[in-house]
Amino acid sequence: QVQLVESGGGWVQPGGSLRLSCAASGTLGDKAMGWFRQAPGKEREFVAAINWSGSMPYYADSVKGRLTISRDNAKNTVYLQMNSLKPEDTAVYYCALSPTRTAQAMGLLALESVEVWGQGTPVTVSS
Repeated sequence: QVQLVESGGGWVQPGGSLRLSCAASGTLGDKAMGWFRQAPGKEREFVAAINWSGSMPYYADSVKGRLTISRDNAKNTVYLQMNSLKPEDTAVYYCALSPTRTAQAMGLLALESVEVWGQGTPVTVSS
């Protein structure tokens, strides 16, 4: 059974940066991995996904150009580099593993594509 553990969340001022990490234990195979987030009082939403090779990542429109997903298979770790952060990025960020093989499929299927969730790491963007 794969387990996912996120780290790197915290407080940052608007315009600042954070890098989230997701360490996976167990065999990932060639599955896609991604990040979702849930703001207070809102539903969990898709943020970004990446396939096994790291090519052709897929992003939600709201984060394109500001957030970058990457993957280090040797370390079984996925990262989310977050730049130019805005108050509306405030949320708990969750790492996710999907049985799909493409980032686009994970993004389009969103919550339905996830088979394993991490426990989440909070991100607060405020002045």
